Parts: sequence; C-alpha cells; structure tokens
Amino acid sequence: MSQHGVKHDYHIIDPSPWPLMGSASAVAWALGLVAALRGILGIHKGDWWLFWVGIAGILLTMVFWWLDVIKESRRGDHTPVVQLGLRYGMIMFIASEVMFFVAWFWIFFEMALFHGHRSGAASAIDEVKTAWSTWPPEGVETLDPWQLPLVNTLLLLTSGTTVTWAHHALQDGDRKGAIWGLVLTIILGALFTCVQANEYMEVIKEHRFHFFLLPDAAGATGAANLYGSSFFMATGFHGFHVLVGTIFLAVCLIRALAGQFTPKKHFGFEAAAWYWHFVDVVWLFLFAFIYVIFGGAH
Repeated sequence: MSQHGVKHDYHIIDPSPWPLMGSASAVAWALGLVAALRGILGIHKGDWWLFWVGIAGILLTMVFWWLDVIKESRRGDHTPVVQLGLRYGMIMFIASEVMFFVAWFWIFFEMALFHGHRSGAASAIDEVKTAWSTWPPEGVETLDPWQLPLVNTLLLLTSGTTVTWAHHALQDGDRKGAIWGLVLTIILGALFTCVQANEYMEVIKEHRFHFFLLPDAAGATGAANLYGSSFFMATGFHGFHVLVGTIFLAVCLIRALAGQFTPKKHFGFEAAAWYWHFVDVVWLFLFAFIYVIFGGAH
C-alpha cells in the first residue's frame, strides 16, 4: 500500500480556491444587496458597490471552476463513475429548479383561485367557481397570447428540435451538424430574449401592470398588483434561465469548434441540452396557464 497508490474509479480533486472564493462572493453579494436596500456595515442605502463586487466574484468563480472541470475531463479524470456522479448532480440541480418554478405557479394559482375569498368578497367555493372570469382582476389589461407569446413559444419549440439535432449529430460523429445545430439553437434563444424584452417594454410603456403596491389614486388595487408581481416574477425568472441556457450552449459551441467533444464523451453538451429542454417545458406551462387560460380571456 505504501509503495503503490490505491487504484479506484474516483477522481480526487486537486486543492482549489474556488469553493472558498465562491462562498465569500455569495456572502458579499447578499450583504451588498441588504446594504443597498437598507444600509448596513457603514454602507449607505442606495450604494451598490458591494453587491456588484459579490456578483463579479461569483461569475469569476463559475468561469474558473468550470474551466478546471473541463481540464480534468480532458486529462481523463472523468471515469465512468465520475461521469455518473456528474449526471446525478445535473439531475438534482434541474429538480431543484423545477421546484423553484413550482413555487411561482403555486403562488399564481393560489391567488387566481382565492383572491376574492382572501379579500372577503366571496366564499372559497364561490371563488373557485368564478376564478376563471375574475382573474386577472378588473383593471388589468393582459397581453394577447397569440401575438408575441405565441412567437416565443414557436421559437423555443423550434430550438428544442435544433438542440436535439445537434445532440444526435454529435453521437453520430457528425461534428459539422452538431455545430450548426448549436448555432441555430443559440440564435433562437437570443431571439426569444429579444422578443420577451420587447414584450416587457410594451407592458411598461402602456402601464398595463401595476408592479408592487401603488396608491389607489394611481388606479391600482391589491389584486392587480399581485397579478403584475406574479407575472413579472414567473416570466422574468424564466427569461433569466433562457439567458443562462443560451450562455451554456454558447460555451458548448466554443468547445465543439475546438474539437473537445467526441461521440462517446460529451457530457457538457448533454447537460446543456437537458437544461434547455427543461426551459422549454417550463415555458409551455407559463404560456398555457399565465398567458392563455388565466390571461387570454381578458
């Protein structure tokens, strides 16, 4: 044992500064947010420098830590057992993201079904019966789901097919096909972000939603503010996930161009594809319930 190293299928990670740096950056980000909103630690309210320092540290940690993971993979450290662990880790991460969106849908449905009962305007049973006609609340002008939201739905569904094409091309050793599939997926993801930004600008410009509580003189009601808040939080966080997924795929494109993926070894791309399909499915629920079922009628 003293003369020969222990042979096993696990990879012992080299000493790394990134866990410590990531933790410190997360603390700086959280304290910076509180300081900017409330003023603590000698930092005046409205001063965001510590917040941005934390964000920069988190981004740098992500970049350099993942670069180390890529180097480990190219060295051959990612044995079948390690790859299995990576897959389990990605699955658990996506599961946590699913529960994140479940929370937003829960909030939206709870308010849609019982907002009248909570305000004392109706009984719980009567409220459920009339929820479809009373939510969104009076005074809220919703977007037409068959215009920009439908365009975004078609963009994401098409991007799901192109990323699948890229995956199959990679498995078949068709490097050119994989690259073109990734390019098209990234373009479609960027178009989705642009369309949603245009949608938000339209909403803000026309004052369709009252975000957070506003004085009654401004024409806002508690229910209207709840609808606007839930709408922006659910669709906004999904849009952020689309942006993250697009960056994820862009990194995979750079690696594909560098020839770092093979038909047998390309988990980095698989993880990106799983994440992208998750984003697709979440959008289908958002489009069906927030835009069409509880929005299209108004």
